[in-house]
Amino acid sequence: MELAYIPSPSRGVLYLGPVPLRGYAFCIIIGVFVAVWLGNKRWVARGGQAGTIADIAVWAVPFGLIGGRLYHVITDYELYFSEGRDWVDAFKIWEGGLGIWGAIALGAVGAWIGCRRRGIPLPAYADAVAPGIALAQAIGRWGNWFNQELYGKRTDLPWAVEITSSTDGRLPGTYHPTFLYESLWCIGVALLVIWADRRFKLGHGRAFALYVAAYCAGRFWIEYMRVDEAHHILGMRLNNWTALFVFVLAVVYIVLSARKRPGREEIVEPGVSDGDGDEGAAALGDTESKPESESESESKESSAKADAEEKKDAGASGSGGAKKETQSAEKS
Repeated sequence: MELAYIPSPSRGVLYLGPVPLRGYAFCIIIGVFVAVWLGNKRWVARGGQAGTIADIAVWAVPFGLIGGRLYHVITDYELYFSEGRDWVDAFKIWEGGLGIWGAIALGAVGAWIGCRRRGIPLPAYADAVAPGIALAQAIGRWGNWFNQELYGKRTDLPWAVEITSSTDGRLPGTYHPTFLYESLWCIGVALLVIWADRRFKLGHGRAFALYVAAYCAGRFWIEYMRVDEAHHILGMRLNNWTALFVFVLAVVYIVLSARKRPGREEIVEPGVSDGDGDEGAAALGDTESKPESESESESKESSAKADAEEKKDAGASGSGGAKKETQSAEKS
């Protein structure tokens, strides 16, 4: 007898007249807003301009959604293209099914386009948004709760999630809430990246690589608990292999990048005026820089002194030459 469990919502969509309000979509939208908000604060603290993160997100988010959906459809193609299935369902993103690997990969392409248009280095942008992406994932995972999907093995633990739906082969019962495990793990990843970035001044994409490595470590063990159908390679789920491969790449990048380009970027957004970057400079502890007006006045004073000395020298040389000409005339 289960004394306690996490109840699943009776349905994952509410209707405001003819307009459907889906819990899965709300989780994604809220996650995007949180990622942009936190990314903007971190970008300004690095010396960038407020609003740049949102401008580039206009490119990154749509690319990320398309990439996430493509990865899911490709790796679970039998859900849409096998006998008895309707291929049109592949476009119904609101019913669930986004692969984080495809979302990050294609989202990075969109971010690269946005950064290139603004003349901003992509690694610096990635470092700024890394913790926000982790928090967005933590929020987005609750969309799986609304859809009653991606749960783990059966359990009678007090924090088990109750599955009541019997569609698509589900068996009602209480299961490990893997969506909750991954949500909490992603929050921990965000806090880890923020702490490490402050402690070690990570730059050139290393904060983003740390996020990737830490997420993959958690996804690896959480993936083992899931009971939904998945492709297996050498007895291990495809997502486990992906997490392992991406984890190795992220760690290698951190090591090589630290050796080749230590420290962090001094300028993350070229052309930003001092007024726009005051908040970032203060956050970075840059309190010794002189205001632009003071520098200009010093430059003008130096130029004036130099001009006066040149005129003085020219006058002295001219009077000396006149004296010599007078003396020559007298002798003649």
